[in-house]
Amino acid sequence: MTGAPMQNRKPLRSPEGATPAIAQWFAAKAAHPDALLFFRMGDFFEMLFEDAEVASAALDIALSSRGEHQGEKVALCGVPAHAHEAYLARLIRQGFRVAICDQTETPEEQKRRKAPTIRREVTRVVTPGTVTEEALLEASRPAWLLALAPAGEALGAAWLDVTTGAFATERLATAELPALLARLEPAEILAPEDLARGPELRPLAERVAHLAVPRDGARRLAEAFAVATLDGFGSFSTEEIAAAAMAVDYVKLTQAGGLPRLSPPVPSGGHGVLQMDGATRRSLEILRSERGDPRHALLGAVDRTVTPAGARELAARLASPLAEAAPIAARHDAVAFLLAAETVRGGLRAALKGAPDMARALARLSLDRFAPRDLGAIREGLTRAEAMQAALDDAAGVPPIPALITAARAALRPAESPRAELQRALADPL
Repeated sequence: MTGAPMQNRKPLRSPEGATPAIAQWFAAKAAHPDALLFFRMGDFFEMLFEDAEVASAALDIALSSRGEHQGEKVALCGVPAHAHEAYLARLIRQGFRVAICDQTETPEEQKRRKAPTIRREVTRVVTPGTVTEEALLEASRPAWLLALAPAGEALGAAWLDVTTGAFATERLATAELPALLARLEPAEILAPEDLARGPELRPLAERVAHLAVPRDGARRLAEAFAVATLDGFGSFSTEEIAAAAMAVDYVKLTQAGGLPRLSPPVPSGGHGVLQMDGATRRSLEILRSERGDPRHALLGAVDRTVTPAGARELAARLASPLAEAAPIAARHDAVAFLLAAETVRGGLRAALKGAPDMARALARLSLDRFAPRDLGAIREGLTRAEAMQAALDDAAGVPPIPALITAARAALRPAESPRAELQRALADPL
């Protein structure tokens, strides 16, 4: 795997003669040569050698040195561990990938082992398409990770959002790739090196990671979702399966073998959606103006959503307008119903206002990378959902209720809701 921001790196130095801690750095860097290495040293994450030079320039922080290795000073820059997310965010926005090499034992455990230095391991690799922390994410936009598997004149495409679990695939002609890129605006792209250097992806080089297409994609996907066969998920082309396996493999690689909560992949994710090339989208100014400003585009003009999830859904629907009459009519019926039912609409909006981002909290929970506030977000979200269901119950005497509204009401309260248990277990701060 290679990534654009580090492709021009210098060859790794020899670890010969390194101190025990620096030897750990060399081992971690050898395993992740295309990422900047955040190496935990006490209360700081430090970057060494060429990483320090790159990070110092990217973050505009002081470059210093520590000791010597093979007769040369070791370049060094660092960031406080308690505030490292802010620096991570700046690097990720510039297209860098960052490997977090953290301390995995306490000083007391080190002493019991009689080891020369504390144990450190890479616990995750942070990339633009696999971040889960709120500080690193844009609340109103999805963070699509797009994998591309070429096969002759066709492409398999798979895109997922680790922060919400959404996962879809599509088979398309290579000539249709620019339209897909314009529709998704992926945070990160996975592609074999030949495709990555092609005219479609070359302008996006800073967002592209080079990854080989797996040969046994169906087996890898089935194992990831703990199923014997993918048949229950739908009908996939060979190219779609290969791309989906690429995406899942990459996520597991960045999460040190873990996998977030993902929905089963939906085949033909672009079916029933109006296809538009990049030039058409730019001229229509759907998500941003031709100058790149989202405030002066269609989305900025119509967005009255009150939650981050709602903003993401509105942006997705505007970017992927429906192309078939029946689903368009169903949406129109639902909108017309809510426009007419003012009391119901008001109750729904009141319940939604300020609601937490449950999907992204669930992603952090599934990766065991959560804080108590994420559990609180689930509790609060379930409480809001019950309030929304109650608001829709007020519409029971206002027939006919459209099918989309009926389905949404039924989904608002799970059969075995953990809300009461979360309410009992979580103590709000005083």
